[in-house]
Amino acid sequence: MPPPPPTQVSRVEAWERRTELPLIALAVAFLVAYAWPVLDPRLEPDLRTTLVTVSWTVWVAFALDFAVRLHLAEDRRRYAAAHWYDVALIVLPMLRPLRLLRLLAFMRVLQRTAAGGLVGRATTYVLGTAVLAMFLGAIAVLDAEQDARDANITTFGDALWWATTTVTTVGYGDRFPVTFEGRLVAVILMIVGIGAVGVVTAALATWLVSHVQQERDRAGEEAVG
Repeated sequence: MPPPPPTQVSRVEAWERRTELPLIALAVAFLVAYAWPVLDPRLEPDLRTTLVTVSWTVWVAFALDFAVRLHLAEDRRRYAAAHWYDVALIVLPMLRPLRLLRLLAFMRVLQRTAAGGLVGRATTYVLGTAVLAMFLGAIAVLDAEQDARDANITTFGDALWWATTTVTTVGYGDRFPVTFEGRLVAVILMIVGIGAVGVVTAALATWLVSHVQQERDRAGEEAVG
């Protein structure tokens, strides 16, 4: 019997495979350029200007990447509709904190390289996403809140505490955003937290069902033997 034909890779998928690691490197550069002024507001003007230039350069690179993917897509209208979040992050530069979500591309690499069974992969992927989301969310909400009137999230420690309680769905309420951008970040973190709990629960349920079935099969074989 001849071997099955290899799976055909679309032009968009081939482009994404070639550019994934360079885009992640650019995302790291953007994280540094974005987070540094937020964490240290007393930066020298020249350094601040350089970091702003880096962040916008990376933004342009992401915009060009999406333009190339859109050009390579067979149905461009459907591809743009399916990737509406990319369109929003490119077209709405005033929502600057949301561009940090590009760093979630790390999770795609983590998902492919995670070893072990279903529970191991799901747990690694979800925990990695949650930790990254907490860090990014803390920086994003601090950027939106630290100079706002009546803000109660004014330091990175406050922001990290708030992000942790939000992602874990604890929500003590001692820290909360008061700006539109900060509340938008909060909504995203809530969704990430709910999703993380759901995925871990589903993975554990699948493992338990599989384990029970294996025990039953083993007991049946011993009874027959």
